[in-house]
This record gives sequence, structure tokens and C-alpha cells, in this order.
Amino acid sequence: MYGGAALPCVAFLVLLGGLCPSLAIRSFPVVRGVDGRGDLRFSEAPEYRNGPQCPRRDRYDGGALGATDSCDASLVHIAMTLDSEYLRGSIAAVHSVLRHASCPENVFFHFVSAEFDPVSPRLLTRLVRSTFPSLNFKVYIFREDTVINLISASVRQALENPLNYARNYLGDILDPCIGRVIYLDSDLVVVDDVQKLWETPLTGSRAIGAPEYCHANFTKYFTDGFWADPVLSRVFRSREPCYFNTGVMVMDLTRWREGNYRRKIENWMELQKKRRIYELGSLPPFLLVFAGDIESIDHRWNQHGLGGDNVRGSCRSLHQGPVSLLHWSGKGKPWVRLNENRPCPLDHLWEPYDLFKPAAADTGGLLPGFSSYFA
Repeated sequence: MYGGAALPCVAFLVLLGGLCPSLAIRSFPVVRGVDGRGDLRFSEAPEYRNGPQCPRRDRYDGGALGATDSCDASLVHIAMTLDSEYLRGSIAAVHSVLRHASCPENVFFHFVSAEFDPVSPRLLTRLVRSTFPSLNFKVYIFREDTVINLISASVRQALENPLNYARNYLGDILDPCIGRVIYLDSDLVVVDDVQKLWETPLTGSRAIGAPEYCHANFTKYFTDGFWADPVLSRVFRSREPCYFNTGVMVMDLTRWREGNYRRKIENWMELQKKRRIYELGSLPPFLLVFAGDIESIDHRWNQHGLGGDNVRGSCRSLHQGPVSLLHWSGKGKPWVRLNENRPCPLDHLWEPYDLFKPAAADTGGLLPGFSSYFA
């Protein structure tokens, strides 16, 4: 299947909530105990190939790019975390990127996996390879003890997962040759060509780019004690800070390393351990360091908040305007709500990218409810 071929289908899907025909999908054997609650199966994704307009690339190792190509600056580099709890979301996110990429063979994924995940990084690697046999990717190990002593209690326990902080350490975790990367959360789907996001210029000395939301109440992200302290609050004195969501970022890792931004974020986390200056997890330190000094990207690249708030996870509607990326940030995750037969309307926009195959259902190797759409 050529990259970009699914775009007309997505337009129809977003407007009418319909399903698009797809290629035949094969299932592969069950991996037991991945989610701690039983069997977790995925179907093999369709084979997405470059269109004739894409630069030709040599292939190695039976269809996969050789390891040295992970440093190729001509590729689109995407970093994501990979863990057993959010694996179903990660698989759907990767599937969506490939399905809508104009040159899917020119995308390279850098997966960061926790050292002590209930499912070993080696098994997660095998699972990704089985689902996407020709995917260009590399798995890196994140040592949780790097950050665990810096994490403070948050409004939601999931936000305290050390892997949520891996984005702070991408400059150290990824190979030094990686100078630029798109960071994506695992609870989203891309419905546009990711090449467009990759080409976002980061002007001046800016290290990151993301959609900004300047209408949001920025003061709520920090405690009253923070704002009452004239020394702390003056960090924003020379900036006009706006909220941005760290689940979708274009990052210049060369500038990140040169600016020692990891250490700047850690300094705020250390202060938080001594005195409470915010309530959320990994977001506020990013805001303290970067808010008001990022490259502003079109809002279409992060229709966030679809998971509701951090307490109730209630249903949300789309923001006005075009959509290139749907993001279920917040408590509610589409795969959980679909499993529990209480989906929100927009969860059905995530469903076509889901490759999960429940063990209890006998679907003949196909996803439940999708059999009539496969050849």
C-alpha cells in the first residue's frame, strides 16, 4: 500500500464516522501476560510502501533498514515510549503514522522502554517486529532510577510513571547522531502526513516546537505559593508564557544538549520535592523552562484533551478547525472505554488504527467487527 492512500478515507471517517476498506491483515501468535490481565494479541499491519515520488532507499536485513541508518538525517525520526500498559495505544499510533505518511519507508521510530517493565524490552521489541515486519525502529532502555527520586506525587497516579519523564532525557538516551526528532505520546493517532510536521522550522535558538494555547489559564498549572513567591514567579518576567502540551513536540536535540535543558528541568523537579509549586506530573517543569520560548505549531497537530480531565476522563468534542492529529490526553483512553463498552463518540475515530485482537473472541484472525472490510 502506498503512503498517503488512506487520506481520502480519513476525511470521510472524520466527517461521517465511517470505516474505510483496508488490506488483508494477518494475525500472529498470542503473547501471554503482556498486560498483566491475560493474553494480548495484535494483527500484522498492512505493508505500507513509498510512493513513486519518494527518494529511493536501499534495503537491508530482509526489508529492514540497517542499524547505521538510524542516524540518517534524511529520515523522519519519531520518538515514543513503549511499555506494556500503553502498548495497544503505541501500536495504533505507529499504524496511523505509517498509514498516512507519504513516504512510510522513510520514517524511523526510536522507542524508549523502561528497564523494569513487567514485559521485558526484548519481548516488546519482538512484538513490534511481529506487528510491523518492515518497520524501521530501534529500542532504547530507560533506567527508571535516573528520575524516580525526582518524581513528586501528582493528581493522577499514572502521571507518576517514570517513563512519563523519558522525554526529558531523549538527548541522552538516543544516539548522539540524532539531531532532530518528533516526540509523540502513545495515546494519539496521526491522520495526516507526518512529513509536514517534520518540516516545521525551529527559528532562532529554539529547541522545541509545539502548538500553543494562549487562551488557557496559565496560572492554574502552578500553586498559589509559586505565584506568591516573587523570586520564583519572575522566571516568566521576560516571557509571555502560554500553555502547550508536551505529548507532541518537534525537538532539536542538538540545541537541547547544548542548552543543558535536561538539567534545567531537573532543577525545577528538585525544588518541587522541597516545596510544592505544581500539582501535575511531567508538564510543569517543561512549562517553567520553555513556556513563551517555543516555536508555535498549528493547532491541527494536537487536538488534545480527548481523554477528558485528569480525574473523571469525561467525553470531549473536537476543537474548531482542521485536524491532523487526535490526542486522548487526560484520564480516559479510547482502548479502555471501547473494552468497557462505554466509548465516547470520538473514540471511534481511534478504532480503525487498533490492531488489537481480543483472545476471547474467535474472529478467524481478524479484528472483531471488521471482517466485512477485509479482502
